Amino acid sequence: MEYIALFFIGICATAIGTLIGGGGIVNLPAMLLLGMPVHSAIGANKVSNTVSSLSSFYYLYRNKQISIKESYWIIPVSLAGGMSGGFIASKISSENMNIVALIFLIFAFLASFLSKRGYSGNEPLKMNKVSVPGLYGIGIYDGLFGPGQGTLMFYLLGYLNISYVKAVGLVRFATFSSCIGAAAMYISTGKIIWPMTFALMAGSVTGAQLGVRIAEKLNPLYVKPILGAATIVLIIQVVGKMS
Repeated sequence: MEYIALFFIGICATAIGTLIGGGGIVNLPAMLLLGMPVHSAIGANKVSNTVSSLSSFYYLYRNKQISIKESYWIIPVSLAGGMSGGFIASKISSENMNIVALIFLIFAFLASFLSKRGYSGNEPLKMNKVSVPGLYGIGIYDGLFGPGQGTLMFYLLGYLNISYVKAVGLVRFATFSSCIGAAAMYISTGKIIWPMTFALMAGSVTGAQLGVRIAEKLNPLYVKPILGAATIVLIIQVVGKMS
């Protein structure tokens, strides 16, 4: 029964994560409620995210919505940011990490209202003074804290005037880049409960494919309010941890 539950958790969480980021706020608590040890739950999430992110990116690449030429450099920038964040996380307390997460999320939420840009543009992703520091900073956040990494990246890509469907592919590619190292670490330490992880992975791949197909049909005008609502949920979650 728990394998069926994990399959459907994977579908829901990854479909949401593909569309607006923040899928971790759905699947991690649900896995813990099912009795998975915390490290096994995080490891299962990283392994399934690695596979599902690559599958959704490949779907958009195959349909010529995104190209390797404009996205390959995300891998070293995201990896460097994630490693930096992991190093910083080892030096500060969990309370300070929650404060950092809250500052990032509130800044992104307010910036989205100040920005007049949405997701109807069609600019290519280029290495410049905004995109590289932005992706590196989000990589640091991912290494520090994690939940909301995709949501923050959606905000950045919206500011860079990237189309919504392309943004979905780029966010999933960045998620793949940041998760693959973490997944390898959890596998090497023997924390993975493979039957439960495979059930979650099957649901996650299904949810990723569902998410990208919805994204292709979603009106970009609806993205900012949906993203704002997801950010409020993330902020409430972080505040709840701090109280």
